[in-house]
Amino acid sequence: MNIFYNEIVGDYLFITLEPVEGPFTYETNGDIITIKKGEKVVGYNVKGVKTLNLESKGEVKLTEKLVEEINALLQEKGLTTPLEVDLSPKFVVGFVESCEKHPDADKLKVTQVDVGIEKLQIVCGAKNIAQGQKVVVAKVGAVMPSGMMIKDAELRGVPSKGMICSERELGLTDSEEKKGILVLNDDYTIGDDFFKEK
Repeated sequence: MNIFYNEIVGDYLFITLEPVEGPFTYETNGDIITIKKGEKVVGYNVKGVKTLNLESKGEVKLTEKLVEEINALLQEKGLTTPLEVDLSPKFVVGFVESCEKHPDADKLKVTQVDVGIEKLQIVCGAKNIAQGQKVVVAKVGAVMPSGMMIKDAELRGVPSKGMICSERELGLTDSEEKKGILVLNDDYTIGDDFFKEK
């Protein structure tokens, strides 16, 4: 789930429950617009949220307290189903357990990456990806500095759950010279939040 606040278009909170492609249908009930893909609810646009005193514009960094406040406001506005929010970190340290050639693409590799609480299959096109590396993994649901949201994907017929990141993709450099994924040293712990204070 991702939440964005936009005061410019009229004090709106945009809530994406699930990153999916349209077409969508929209149902308006008071200040809440429910967004559906078929019969499934995939998001809400909520008007009139200034009482939340959000500190930032754009993507909202969620905390347990803020989720409680948002759910209370949504309930006041008539939404009976509370938001269930995964507050686990989305940019984590991973360990590449295996790295094999993609069966149908010369420039892609299929990796198995341990991110602590689970193992993810991620298809990666970086030339410097290799077994035994510690890397930064953007998990499904992560929003990149570019604004791109990470979704479940399939690359040339192989499922991929997340993205192994470069320094540029993480917004750590804008250098054209920094190509390939960011390889971490052994000081990093598998499964840790990459952006936490060290």
